[in-house]
Amino acid sequence: MALSESENGSSGGEGGESDVIATSCVLGGFSESGETRALISSLPEVHGDTVTSESATQKFLVIMNRYQEQPHLLDPHLEWMLNIILDFVRSEKSPPSLVHLGFKFLYIICKVRGYKVFMQLFPHEVADVQPVLDLLSRQDPKDSETWETRYMLLLWLSMTCLIPFDLSRLDGHLESDDGKARESTMDRILAIAKSYLVVSDTPRDAASVLVSKFMTRPDVKQKRLGDFLDWSLTTISQTNDQSMTDIMVLDGALQSLAKLFKHGKRDDLLQYAPTILQCLEQKHLSESSQAMLRKLGVKLIQRLGLTLLKPRLAAWRYQRGSRSLAANLSMSQSASATEAVTPDVDTQEQEEDYDIPEEVETVIEHLLVGLKDKETIVRWSAAKGIGRVTGRLPKELADEVVGSLLDCFSFQETDNAWHGGCLALAELGRRGLLLPSRLTDVVPLIIKSLTYEEKRGACSVGSNVRDAACYVCWSFARAYEPKELKPFVTQIASALLITAVFDRNVNCRRAASAAFQENVGRQGTFPHGIDILTAADYYAVGNLNNCYLNISVYIASFPEYTTAMIDHLITMKINHWDGVIRELATKALHNLTPQAPDYMATTVLPQLLPMAVGMDLHGRHGAIMACAEITHALYKLGLQTNRTVTDMISSECVDALKNIHQMLHNRKQYRGFGGELMRPAMCGLIEKLSLSKMPFKNNPVIADWQWLIDDTIKTLHLVSSGAKDGIMVAVVSALSALCEEYYQAQAGQADSQMQEVLVSQYIEGLKSPQMLTRCGSALALGCLPRFMVHGKLKQIFEGLQQMCTVSQKEGNFTEARRDAVRAIAQVCVKASVCAHGSPDSALCSENVDKVYGTLLESMNDYTTDSRGDVGAWVREAAMTSLMDVTMLVAGSAPEILSADLLKCMMCCLAQQAAEKIDRYRAHAGNIFLRLLHSTEPAVPHIPHREELLNIFPVETITSLNWNAPSQAFQYITQLLGLPQYQCHTLLGLTVSVGGITESTVHFSSQSLFDYLKGIQNNDAALAQFGDTLLSIFRDNLRNDRVTVPFLKMLNQMLANSCFEIFTTQENHPFCVDLLALCKEFKKSKDISKLRACIAVFCGLIQFQGEVRKKVLSQLLMLLCHSFPVIRKTTASQMYEMLLTYDDVIDPEVLDDVMTLLSDTNWESDLATVRPHRNQLCDWLGVPRPQVVAKQSPVQVS
Repeated sequence: MALSESENGSSGGEGGESDVIATSCVLGGFSESGETRALISSLPEVHGDTVTSESATQKFLVIMNRYQEQPHLLDPHLEWMLNIILDFVRSEKSPPSLVHLGFKFLYIICKVRGYKVFMQLFPHEVADVQPVLDLLSRQDPKDSETWETRYMLLLWLSMTCLIPFDLSRLDGHLESDDGKARESTMDRILAIAKSYLVVSDTPRDAASVLVSKFMTRPDVKQKRLGDFLDWSLTTISQTNDQSMTDIMVLDGALQSLAKLFKHGKRDDLLQYAPTILQCLEQKHLSESSQAMLRKLGVKLIQRLGLTLLKPRLAAWRYQRGSRSLAANLSMSQSASATEAVTPDVDTQEQEEDYDIPEEVETVIEHLLVGLKDKETIVRWSAAKGIGRVTGRLPKELADEVVGSLLDCFSFQETDNAWHGGCLALAELGRRGLLLPSRLTDVVPLIIKSLTYEEKRGACSVGSNVRDAACYVCWSFARAYEPKELKPFVTQIASALLITAVFDRNVNCRRAASAAFQENVGRQGTFPHGIDILTAADYYAVGNLNNCYLNISVYIASFPEYTTAMIDHLITMKINHWDGVIRELATKALHNLTPQAPDYMATTVLPQLLPMAVGMDLHGRHGAIMACAEITHALYKLGLQTNRTVTDMISSECVDALKNIHQMLHNRKQYRGFGGELMRPAMCGLIEKLSLSKMPFKNNPVIADWQWLIDDTIKTLHLVSSGAKDGIMVAVVSALSALCEEYYQAQAGQADSQMQEVLVSQYIEGLKSPQMLTRCGSALALGCLPRFMVHGKLKQIFEGLQQMCTVSQKEGNFTEARRDAVRAIAQVCVKASVCAHGSPDSALCSENVDKVYGTLLESMNDYTTDSRGDVGAWVREAAMTSLMDVTMLVAGSAPEILSADLLKCMMCCLAQQAAEKIDRYRAHAGNIFLRLLHSTEPAVPHIPHREELLNIFPVETITSLNWNAPSQAFQYITQLLGLPQYQCHTLLGLTVSVGGITESTVHFSSQSLFDYLKGIQNNDAALAQFGDTLLSIFRDNLRNDRVTVPFLKMLNQMLANSCFEIFTTQENHPFCVDLLALCKEFKKSKDISKLRACIAVFCGLIQFQGEVRKKVLSQLLMLLCHSFPVIRKTTASQMYEMLLTYDDVIDPEVLDDVMTLLSDTNWESDLATVRPHRNQLCDWLGVPRPQVVAKQSPVQVS
């Protein structure tokens, strides 16, 4: 049973969520007992039908798989489940399908609980041997559907083999009635075992278990063990690992030998071990391409090694207390002073008398090779083998093994060897076989492994090595007394924390955190352990940003760790292959600077500056960013103590920072791929040095920096697409800081020469043929400080406005238009508002209309290209800019805002808030509410303010989710009732109701119909709505973005009888005008538009009077349209129309009309179709349409 929330959750506080996460998957017991019993009992009813049997199996699988991680919960229930199924299996009445289904269920239980535990529950009486053997003999080894049956029967046979009687007693007289000798039980079992060891499916694994149980019986090993081992060795020798069949055979033979040497007695197997070892050596399994065979080879070799060595616990082992923490704590302090046990001299002498067979050296050699294998499973098996074999060796030999093991940690070895070496060290430490005297050699290697990383092309390897190194630290915490590890505590603690906080891989960070926790708990000597654990626990280290920017600062506040963390970032992380890590490392250095300002200024910066102009691209990139961040952090610290940066860092460093640009420029390192990293890094350096108020005013370096910024804007189109946005942001930030610091002649007054040059240059850039140059120039104008804009506002604004207007008409440079719209607001905010000021220096009554005009024009940007509705970027920017400008003006000079401007703005926002794209609808809706509810400043002249406040109470600012169509449209449709908003809201709704996204169409149309239902009895309101509808249609006749959705929306309205009140009046003007507008489309070549038009015509048939005849005439014309698909659509739509509105035509001809519409093939050629159409015209009383002959153009002589 899963823990309920009331049991495991917390009612409040910060830790509640993580507690629930930690315990929600823990089950309290097997809660599906009743359901399982019912399922198993139903097997006799479901086995015959494939569907029901698969359904039952699936249900059982779902139940059992829940217990994969806590299989012990099944233990009390295994016996009754097994007994019910075995009753079906043993019953003679059970058909084969029931038997197979029963074994399938048994296999599912066995898979979850594990075969070692589950097979012990099988009945193993003498009476069971023969039936199981017979049942197994009847199976077809090649039947792929019933392999579970064979697997479980082999396991059952493995248990029945354990009966304590000689198998010959079961045979009786081996002569059969016809005089032929019957096969003995022993031979039958052996034959079955051998036959299943060479199959290609899972029963092979069960056959190896059978061999290990069967061949170790006293009577069998006496008579058959030698023969079986001969057969195994012959099989191994004669196969190769090229064909799939041979691989399976080899797998079976090796598995059976490995299990046999695990379970067999040493005395019985010792004589065969050298021969088998020799055979394996000749086979060269370590060179096989199959990881599974290499793993089995390593496993078998270690078993042979253990057979060759006497089973004894090495007396020289290092022993520390009990493995159980609870047992250790329960012992009294006096008794638990468990010092390392040092064996006495006599024991050691006895140890040395024991001769070690020569083959053991071969075994250890193979295991050491296995540690370097490319597959983890092989390395892990080899590591366990090293641990087991070393535990039986004398002290000197064991020490030699450790020495050989340490050779894995060489710079010449691959990451596989380092990983295998770590696993083996952890195994030796865990078993007490790594004596404290060796720790001086081992700990430095583990420290190195904790930060092991090797570049491979564009990425790196080594995360598995670091993870295994954490495991070593974890095992050492449990293996050694605190006094043994005390000399290494500082090193291990620092290395673990560096991995826990700065490792790129989340698994390594969590492993390091767990190892640190184990050391704090068991060693108790790690500095500030408990405090750090609280901050850097399993969940906290899951977030990389949090690790670098927050946790690292907390840990570095303890002086023991500060310099180690900074040094690691400098040596390993700012030159990392991953750009994200480099950037985080530089930000971390910025945050760590207050912990060690002098160290940063006198040691770290001088280290970084040569790297900043070095040859390694990644190192150069990271070092430049790090120099920038550290300098800025030192400047901020200096502000607190009234010191400048130049007081804190040496003049050599200042010169070196100044010269970085020139060095890179001279080496042409701003070009190509490297330039994509160098340019934003240098822009970052320019920004930070400017913010740090470096004394470079009137220095030639400022002109060089300006050149870099301008050149980057001009060459942005040459940069790869992924880097463009990052470079743009860096350039704009750098320009803003550079102007602010170095282009003021005096406080608040620009250097007029630079102002003229920059403004005219960027305005010229707005006319560039390159889109990104236009974007960069627009953003550059937007980021200029106030004193640079002063006196140039008119010029800047006209440049931006012209670019917006011209490119919008031409439908190109969309991104540049978006950035120009942003820049207009930024420039206005910088220039501020002055009601009667000069239009050249402030936003005033003279230019406010032009600013709003440009922004409102941008709200109608619906440019589309191959990427879709790209105009939405401009509309989004325009909405944001309008809000910023409106808030600015409302706060300073609300009198210059006219009611017309505000009305247009609010109506445009209402339109956007009713449109189909969720993101832009949400953006518009949120801005609409912010302006409506703003009190400081209050926005004047909002039309229908009181009604709007009733529709959108103040709580909707936070509660209304505009992204969700189900919430947004029920609010926005209420604006249809406000005359000034009706037209724009309906225009926005048109594209939503007539769209293609199901959820948007559903909720928007539902809300629209709800509104229309509310005004059904209000003639004036409905007439007003109809007029608005017609005016939208009339204004957008040539605009496909609106007309197709409009026709779809109109069709839905007509189908839902929204204008039923108009149908009672003959020739209602709404219908007449609508028909006239729809007739405009009959010459269209757009099929989607024509189809929508047909549907509308069919809906208009419900209106009475002359208009009905005109509608029928239009439909009958479309029956002879030049497009066959339109003729067919018209016929089917007319058929449905006559079914719906059966009073439209004379009942006497209704059947004939319906028959003709449905039976005629309207996709035939026009000559065939036209007579049928004319017949319909006659029946319906509509004049036959006349074919207009095309006039041939007059020849001009």
